[in-house]
Amino acid sequence: MQYPEPIAKLIDSYMKLPGIGSKTATRLAFYTVDMNKDDVKEFSHALLATKEDLHYCSICGNLTDEDPCEICRDKTRDQTKILVVEQPKDIMVMEKVQEYHGLYHVLHGVLSPIEGKGPEDLNITSLIRRLQKNGEVKEVIVATNATPEGEATAMYLSKLIKPAGIRVTRLAHGLSVGTDIEYADEMTLFKAVQGRTEM
Repeated sequence: MQYPEPIAKLIDSYMKLPGIGSKTATRLAFYTVDMNKDDVKEFSHALLATKEDLHYCSICGNLTDEDPCEICRDKTRDQTKILVVEQPKDIMVMEKVQEYHGLYHVLHGVLSPIEGKGPEDLNITSLIRRLQKNGEVKEVIVATNATPEGEATAMYLSKLIKPAGIRVTRLAHGLSVGTDIEYADEMTLFKAVQGRTEM
């Protein structure tokens, strides 16, 4: 038996989301059918608003509904530090920690020769221009993921930025809290030893 076309289309739409298979998509579609009309309208308006009202900040590349974004407009933030992340969602994670009070820059990906992503495909040129224009920046903190692509991107940025006399640092990687050493892989242990701190 086939589903009626509106449900089939809704299931197909949900399956376009990452990590959503046919079973979950079907469950979500039928849940949507059971929602009241006002909630469905609100949901559809929220989806449209993300495409129509959001854009990337012209300074840092973060998602925003105003340009420049709230963080770039905030003059109370430490203007001497820029933390470089892969995606806008990484900024949200960092902000939840409430330990970093500097500026950000979003690359929108990492270098990946396999996927055909080179420096020209990332938001690197605007970072270099930003560093040249803003003489206040003393440190760039590279917070790309601890993957081969993230590491390659971090090394590339370091080689570009260091000649300008700006300090380039990398977030420490290693053992997460609550992890037993016996279950950690070699790369995690290597990074943990590298990123050790004095007690």
